[in-house]
Amino acid sequence: MPSPINERLTRLWAHEKASTALRVSIAFGGAMALCWQFQQLAALPAVFLGIIASAIAETDDNGFGRTKAVLLSLLCFGAAAGAITLLFPYPLAFIACLAATTFALTLLGALGERYASIAQGTVALMLYAAIGIDQHGVGDAEAAWRGAGQLLAGAAWYGALSILWTILFANRPVRERLARLFAELGRYLQLKAALFEPIRDRDLHARRLALSEQNARVVAALEATKNAIISRFGRSGRPGVQSGLYFRLYYMAQEFHERASSSHYPYEALAEAFFHSDVLYRGQRLLELQGRACRALGEAIRLRRPFQYGAGTRQAMVDLRQSLDHLHARGDGRQTRLLASLESLVRNLQAIDRRLAEDTLSDAPLDGMDTRLRDASPHTLREMATRLGRQLSPTSVLFRHGLRMAIALCAGYAVMHAIGARNGFWILLTIAFVCRPSFGATRRRLAQRIAGTLLGLAATWALMQLFVGVEVQLLLALLAAVVFFVSRTDRYALATAAITVMALLCFNLIGDGFVLIWPRLLDTLIGCAIAAAASFLILPDWRGRQLHLVMAGVVDAHARYLGQVLEQYRSGMRDDLPYRVARRDMHNAEAALSVALSNRLREPGRYRRDLDAAFRFLAVSNTALGYLSGLGAHRGTLDSEADEAVFAAGAHLQRALAQIAAALSARRAPPAVDAAAETAMAEALERAGDATDDPRRRLLGTQLALLLRLLPDLRNAAEAAGAPAANSRLAAAG
Repeated sequence: MPSPINERLTRLWAHEKASTALRVSIAFGGAMALCWQFQQLAALPAVFLGIIASAIAETDDNGFGRTKAVLLSLLCFGAAAGAITLLFPYPLAFIACLAATTFALTLLGALGERYASIAQGTVALMLYAAIGIDQHGVGDAEAAWRGAGQLLAGAAWYGALSILWTILFANRPVRERLARLFAELGRYLQLKAALFEPIRDRDLHARRLALSEQNARVVAALEATKNAIISRFGRSGRPGVQSGLYFRLYYMAQEFHERASSSHYPYEALAEAFFHSDVLYRGQRLLELQGRACRALGEAIRLRRPFQYGAGTRQAMVDLRQSLDHLHARGDGRQTRLLASLESLVRNLQAIDRRLAEDTLSDAPLDGMDTRLRDASPHTLREMATRLGRQLSPTSVLFRHGLRMAIALCAGYAVMHAIGARNGFWILLTIAFVCRPSFGATRRRLAQRIAGTLLGLAATWALMQLFVGVEVQLLLALLAAVVFFVSRTDRYALATAAITVMALLCFNLIGDGFVLIWPRLLDTLIGCAIAAAASFLILPDWRGRQLHLVMAGVVDAHARYLGQVLEQYRSGMRDDLPYRVARRDMHNAEAALSVALSNRLREPGRYRRDLDAAFRFLAVSNTALGYLSGLGAHRGTLDSEADEAVFAAGAHLQRALAQIAAALSARRAPPAVDAAAETAMAEALERAGDATDDPRRRLLGTQLALLLRLLPDLRNAAEAAGAPAANSRLAAAG
């Protein structure tokens, strides 16, 4: 039994941010110790900023990939620092170089996360170099080149440490992402459990929206886990013994996600039919316990400990089975179809139960499993050139953002010279970090930047009053740097406060830190104002203008996934790459719509029209995703032969979904259809399902009938969400 202290240390080290905190502590602490040893404390601000730029450019990778990324980063950093140092005395040439480089580097984000991070780090280093030259004075060329060298030394030191860290802890990021994935899956299951509560007058719409938002988090966690696995073990071929566990856990999470997102009948109908039974309560309890088990599995992965599936969860499974058997024994003919849907639900929960009860964290072989993963990153120069070429258009988000950033930096530079701002390059630095691709993200970052700067300046003033010794201020700067990196991805206001403290304490070593407090505040406010104006005025990406395309992508992904599922009902179940790609595309499209609506909520009022219609579409499309996932979770070859009516209904659904997607893309109403014929088709499927003893045939017919009955709602939601935009466009033209 480990001691409480060892237990706390183990949990602390297993925390997903502990590795980052320790790595940056070593980087900053080592640089500080070296500068102290050689009495070069004046070099510390530049070295620290070089470390920060290198850390910003860091991405998850294996040892070889990380080495290539570090070398590429240092090459970009060296070229950028040299260009800034040479051109700084020439304002027009300087800002032209900065703007053009920023635009070009922003487009590099199309090549993947690695290049986007290197681009962001390079822009940051260019501005750090300008800040250093501005501190020493334009005429001191020797100090300027020395400062550039110190920046590169800091970047190289952190890059070398990052490579060593990747080699020593190669698989830790995969475990961290798997742990987060199962934690998010657990929350999803618990939110799904709330839908089974058999209470009348529930706000199911709000619960579905909450579930949709959590689904977006699960999809993001799946994508992050897949990228971590690809970066270490490749996108194809058979995994080795060590990596087999990670592949198996990832595929198990995908299966859980598909089964958890399945819907087998409208929840309102289930609640009404079984209002006086305990079966839904037992289903709700089991889902809640399985959600807790998924979160416990994530914790076991994080702590590298055995996972014990609770006996209480197994008993809840037995209780649910007995409750459903009791309903079957009563033989209420009016509930036959609903009981069949509950049987499908119970089979899903039993499958999750079996997988959790297995020796989940063993290194069992993956015989017969298609372990290929889709890697969307370009791998040849031709692929890179093609992808970059697609961005050279005003319709590209990256093109618009890069142009917006370049113009905003030019405006900031002009304002800086016009008002003669002291340390005015903080204006440009604020613009670079605040200006985001969407107005909503910029607005949120802007508020966090201002709040964090105010907090950081107040904290710095207090700390410099309380601790006048150099040694203590250095330790405080080190602590602030660590806090910045630990919080910069999810608590930006705190990160801004920490980096403000670090910067002012470091600059206090070479001057009077107190006199920089007001310039820092003024420059931040000016930079935030310019970033906000640029996001609002320069090729703004209002979500409402593109929302119909996102919705069209959702419906199109539904149609493609349905095609894959129906093919497997003909030929047999196989969890191959094309099927998994279609399934992931469907969930990615749904998550993209949820994120787009969240961003639209932060836009100005006149650009947030028709949000109710958009959220209704999200709710209906999420219901369709549930019915489709139900089809996928139970797919397999049909036992009966006379299934032409079923596949005809499936083909009709595919055509209908394709027509709705095309109508959304064109911003017009979906074509008129024979609703009576669709209703008759749904009724025929339900009657055929009631008459068969084949549970898979019954489920296929029921799920397709549910989708057919949902089509009118989907068409109405698509027309309400897409047609108003077209009407307003026509009205404006008139």
